[in-house]
Amino acid sequence: MTYSWDFHSVWQYWDLFLWGLWITVLYTFGSIFFGVLIGFLTCAARLSGWMVLSATARVYQEIFRCTPLLVQLLWFYYAFPLLVGGSIDNRVAAMLTLSLYAGAFYAEIFRGGIVSIDRGQREAAAAIGMSPWQSMSRIILPQAMKRVLPSFINQSVIQFKNTSLVSVISVADLAYMAAVVNGQTYRPLESYTLMAGLYIAMLLPLTQAADWIERRLRVSD
Repeated sequence: MTYSWDFHSVWQYWDLFLWGLWITVLYTFGSIFFGVLIGFLTCAARLSGWMVLSATARVYQEIFRCTPLLVQLLWFYYAFPLLVGGSIDNRVAAMLTLSLYAGAFYAEIFRGGIVSIDRGQREAAAAIGMSPWQSMSRIILPQAMKRVLPSFINQSVIQFKNTSLVSVISVADLAYMAAVVNGQTYRPLESYTLMAGLYIAMLLPLTQAADWIERRLRVSD
């Protein structure tokens, strides 16, 4: 039997797809923003000389890097409220989980960039009277951020795709809306193909930008 494609019946729900895409973009940029903040704090803790602080940051990173994001979303939405004796909105649970997940990976990207800078530059900065903060902000970080930019963009692209998992706790993102449209039209191939097309349209420019930046940095080095 030959399958008869019918995108017209699915495209009638274009407003749902656009709303879902808007929610996906909000969660992506929101979690990237909070993830960067968490990542910098975690990176600073890992690089600090305080053993307890560094160990705590490492434990947090390993928990979120070594467990599936899907499991984390379900845990924060269903299990965490039982532990604290309260309730949590599904949208809050989604943003919290995505931010913590992103922060764990961003922290390692930032840490890798900082430790890749030759230690002699810190010693040279100290020799001319610069404080550790001055050497970090004026010498180390500018070089480190340049090195980690491609990895940061690639992780952000992954974060965009990761938002599709928030649909399992009924957040009305693009994946959730595609499922709703499928339920209305009984056209799963068309619904999810359109969803995939929207993801490609949003992410292809970012992946190309990451490749271009990486080539430029390789040439400049």
